[in-house]
Amino acid sequence: MKLASVFATILLPACLASSLAYAGKADDVLNIAFSRELEHVDPYYNTAREGILLGAAVWDALLYRDPKTGTYVGNLATAWTWIDTTTLELTLRQGVKFHNGEAFDADDVVFTLNYVVDAKNGNKSQTNTNWIKSAEKVDSFKVRIHTNGPFPAALEYLAGPIIIQPNEYYTAVGQQGVATKPIGTGPYRMESVEPGKHFVLKRNPDYFAAAKPKATIETIDIRTVPDANTQMAELFNGEIDLVWGVPADQADKMAKMGKFQVVNAPTMRVGYLSLDAAGRTGAKNPMTDLRVRQAVNYAVNRQGIVDALMKGTSAVINSACSPVQFGCEQAVMTYAYDPAKAKALLAEAGYPNGFSLDFYAYRDRPLAEAMIGMLAEVGITAKLNYMQYSALREKRIKDGTPISFMTWGSNSISDVSAVTSAFFRMGGEDDARDPAVAALLEKGDGSVDADERKAAYSKALTTIADKAYWVPLWIYSSNYVMGADVSFTPTPDELIRFYDISWK
Repeated sequence: MKLASVFATILLPACLASSLAYAGKADDVLNIAFSRELEHVDPYYNTAREGILLGAAVWDALLYRDPKTGTYVGNLATAWTWIDTTTLELTLRQGVKFHNGEAFDADDVVFTLNYVVDAKNGNKSQTNTNWIKSAEKVDSFKVRIHTNGPFPAALEYLAGPIIIQPNEYYTAVGQQGVATKPIGTGPYRMESVEPGKHFVLKRNPDYFAAAKPKATIETIDIRTVPDANTQMAELFNGEIDLVWGVPADQADKMAKMGKFQVVNAPTMRVGYLSLDAAGRTGAKNPMTDLRVRQAVNYAVNRQGIVDALMKGTSAVINSACSPVQFGCEQAVMTYAYDPAKAKALLAEAGYPNGFSLDFYAYRDRPLAEAMIGMLAEVGITAKLNYMQYSALREKRIKDGTPISFMTWGSNSISDVSAVTSAFFRMGGEDDARDPAVAALLEKGDGSVDADERKAAYSKALTTIADKAYWVPLWIYSSNYVMGADVSFTPTPDELIRFYDISWK
């Protein structure tokens, strides 16, 4: 296959002809572009990377994982200890205030955790919180978290996506009030919100700075700019200071100009094709046949796509997880690019002339189109259905899809429970619905013995590969393009910590 015939070249607009002007540093305003429209500003009501970044800036978690050492340190909590295998006791920091002046104490922690684990409240980040049974107040600055069985990865979640809301304010305004005026304890406060479109953050001068540092830049101005060409034009004109996830060809063009900082850094994000092995879209769906799923695996030239379109530090993966995550077994069945073998398997499955189906995606259209072209070469005619992430996720949960091209950043959690367990434990986006795999993952998620966890995850990931439930594609790297005056060092967890950014 000639990959060049599939890959469309994305060109910078011809309008890039004005002089560079970095007004951001002069005004102490860092201008950032989000590529995706955020469905809700509350981290518990979106599952987007953009929401995680806002969550880390505006709110705080109980713990904090140092990105340099990987160690856990106190944030809203100062000490923690396991009372038993299902009870974690935390001592809380005193003297912390929310942006509206409300004092932080145990009531805020107990309210937040009990609220988000209550199914009727519609938390969209259940995979981050479903290990919590309940939270109870011991005294004003001490709480206990009760878990649904042993959960050794608890500290990782408490240091990441589980942020704490102010109980009094939240009770008064509800989810809708938080959507337009969120209140946290973080290094930045939200000054204004145009839902999904525009967010303005101001430095919190009273931040307690126990784990995260105080912010140095006064204002973070974030606009949603979905089109990559428009992002590059605005970078060139000095209207944007920082954007990430820039396509490789665009990043190369910006680097050649010599006027921007272009950094490629590895991430934890995986790309994958999820195949409807359980027949959620109908019993006649060809993906219910193992041979068809194997054929799809053999049909996709993953390395070819990485080399031609992604470049940088992106790399092909074979297991349904990120290699840097705890428990991500690498010694599994692999599927090398072999279109002849794919055709033979399709014929054996009763499809000598192939078949047609719908192919869903929400990002990286050139990559999706490349894979569709490869499937066509073995006889599978795939019609691209390109949707917004939130809409596609809802469809996958409600109706299922025959085949969908998805990515997952694990909320920057370095544990297999944040990815494999999220998609193979009978949840809404589990397209395999394999009880044996789910049981193994449940065992791994609940064991306090590291070797036992690894063994359970190894068996689960081996089965997933043997039965070709996914097509694991690649680990993403991210291209960051920044103005010359921006000082920022990317980290593998793909978290852009606004409070760590400064001016040169």
